Amino acid sequence: MRTARPVTKPAKQRKMLFQAPAHIRHKLFGASLSAELRATHGAKTFPVRSGDTVRIMRGDHKGFEGKITRVDTKKFRIYVEGLTREKVDGTTVFAPIHPSKVVITHLNLDDKWRKKVLERKKKLHKKVEEAAEKPAGKPAEVVEIKEKVVEEKAVVEKKPRRKRKVTEKPVEEKKEEKTKPEETPKAKKPRAKRKTAKKTEGGA
Repeated sequence: MRTARPVTKPAKQRKMLFQAPAHIRHKLFGASLSAELRATHGAKTFPVRSGDTVRIMRGDHKGFEGKITRVDTKKFRIYVEGLTREKVDGTTVFAPIHPSKVVITHLNLDDKWRKKVLERKKKLHKKVEEAAEKPAGKPAEVVEIKEKVVEEKAVVEKKPRRKRKVTEKPVEEKKEEKTKPEETPKAKKPRAKRKTAKKTEGGA
């Protein structure tokens, strides 16, 4: 199976980012959940959506908390309610923020599909916790179990293979080869000399 190699050229990385399909863009909008939401839903990150309440953790607007009004999938930016800036001409516009700079403090669970995703993540988280709590088996016990399995396999009788019936072929009598008289090599005839016409004096 052919594995995808990591792209190191910045031009190709930007091309992959801005030409990414919708299902990959959705994953790139993932933001980390707050400690309370992590405990309840058993997930560390989740894609942001309009209606979620977020708190900005980095940048000029650090500490600001508000509800997401719009998500721009083309430019990979989100717009928070109440977070605006003034333009040169005096008009106010929403300040764009990258989703990696925020922490989700409240999730909008109006969508039933979103609830199902969170339930699935919670079940997976529980399984991981249960596996971590179980004590690891001692090496001596593991060796004993392996030996028992080998003994059981040896006891199981294998089915005998069917033997192929070998039919005896009749021995064919060797036909007496007729001895041919030895042929004597033919003597090579001497090559005939070419007859060269004598040039007449004075030319023809």
